Amino acid sequence: MVASADHLATSAGMSMFALGGNAVDAAIACNAAIAVTGPHLCGLGGDLFALVHIDTPDGSSETHALNASGRAGSGADPDALRAEGRSDMPFKLDVRTVTVPGCVDGWMALHQRFGSLPLDIVLAPARRLAADGFPASPLLVGSLRRLDAESRSHLAELATQATASGATVRRPGAALALAGLSASGRSSFYGGAFGDGLIELGNGLFTPGDLAACQADWVTPLNTSVFGVDLHTIGPNSQGYLTLAAARLAEHLDLPDDPDDERWAHLLVEAATAAGFDRPDQLHEHADGDAVLELIDGRLGMIGLERSSGRTAPASDGDTTYLCTTGTGPDGVRIGVSLIQSNASGFGSHLVEPNTGINLHNRGLGFNLVAGHPAEYGPGRRPPHTLSPALATRAGRLAAVFGTMGGDAQPQILLQILTRLFHHGQSPATAVNAGRWALDGPLTGFDTWTGAGGPSVGVEGHAPAGWVDALQTRGHQAGSKPSWDSGFGHAHAIVVEPNGMLAGAADPRTLIGSAAGS
Repeated sequence: MVASADHLATSAGMSMFALGGNAVDAAIACNAAIAVTGPHLCGLGGDLFALVHIDTPDGSSETHALNASGRAGSGADPDALRAEGRSDMPFKLDVRTVTVPGCVDGWMALHQRFGSLPLDIVLAPARRLAADGFPASPLLVGSLRRLDAESRSHLAELATQATASGATVRRPGAALALAGLSASGRSSFYGGAFGDGLIELGNGLFTPGDLAACQADWVTPLNTSVFGVDLHTIGPNSQGYLTLAAARLAEHLDLPDDPDDERWAHLLVEAATAAGFDRPDQLHEHADGDAVLELIDGRLGMIGLERSSGRTAPASDGDTTYLCTTGTGPDGVRIGVSLIQSNASGFGSHLVEPNTGINLHNRGLGFNLVAGHPAEYGPGRRPPHTLSPALATRAGRLAAVFGTMGGDAQPQILLQILTRLFHHGQSPATAVNAGRWALDGPLTGFDTWTGAGGPSVGVEGHAPAGWVDALQTRGHQAGSKPSWDSGFGHAHAIVVEPNGMLAGAADPRTLIGSAAGS
């Protein structure tokens, strides 16, 4: 089974199963395809995190975690930014928000360790989409129309083609980059035309040595037990610890049996704010995930059981893509993959590498400009990351792969979905389709915990009718937003049923997403 935000990407993943590949082959193929068709969400110029779980017929199992988030270039200079009067990182149209993209190194690491098909076969569907063209999705067209003139000029290859839903879009530079990967591996990308263009664009920010260094590391997953399952995610520099921490708090609360009850929303909002209000101080690449979980465990008394605790940040919309795959081979080995890949905000920095036309992420926006801060912008550093894939096991065996896009809101969306799946026993479709709440900052999807006055609570239009009024009565700054809004994430899930069958769902908020199985 494959679930993703684009039916073309889902088909690419499923084609790997048809060729005898495994779930890792399917995940790479799916991600490569949507990296072509969804440049408003992700791409070869972005970062990647993944969880891979393997169950064998003899009863053994293991979960692996991959951090393929890029590092700042050798020329990163926080003093120069501060001298300009900046207190925060630039948001777009500034190459200093670009770190070395980790996506391609992530694909290479996944394929080298777990792939079963040749890389040229795995990347073939994406290469064909880029060279022969694909129909522009409604969300791609809408995203381009919202750009200002300067951003459109940088993204002209896309803006001049994706003029209406269904219009054919070709990306010859991406096709050549994918062909090079198939033939020569990472060196053709980081040491080839893309790397040369990134160094030129950076004008001293990046060196050949920066691009020669692999951006992908196998790391120890961060784990906890809650609601009868073991949850797994990526530790810092990912904000995945917030999903686990909020779920640990929520398990100790008297949650209503009916998740449509307004008190259910109130208590989960309280758990999420208790877990996350100090994220700017806690989240950096060297943070100890287990220690932060233990710290947050002590905040149960901070939760307002009947009214909002009114927490504010000390002193929406992220664009990403999430996909998941699960498959069992003829040898009886079952693999589940939870993969998330992103440009950060929409088209990222709104800058493109000049030789291939691949747009570049703005993940550097997560850095801090306070001198001496553990997440301070600097050479070779990884920024705090919103990306937070999730995977669940039960008695060591794969139970579910799930995740979402959504900037700062990712842990809040995952908290609602995992509570529905594992505490209430809902199906993936019911859990994914249900109306959601999300915490909002004042300007972007990345200022939830830094905006003045603390976060407000946005409530999706098709959520239970009484949620907004009830949350306001309990003291929350709550307001209604449109139904099926992408600002509430594109979440997908695949669950292993007790009989071994798979149940999955893709988020209808994607408009063109799909879940498929065989």
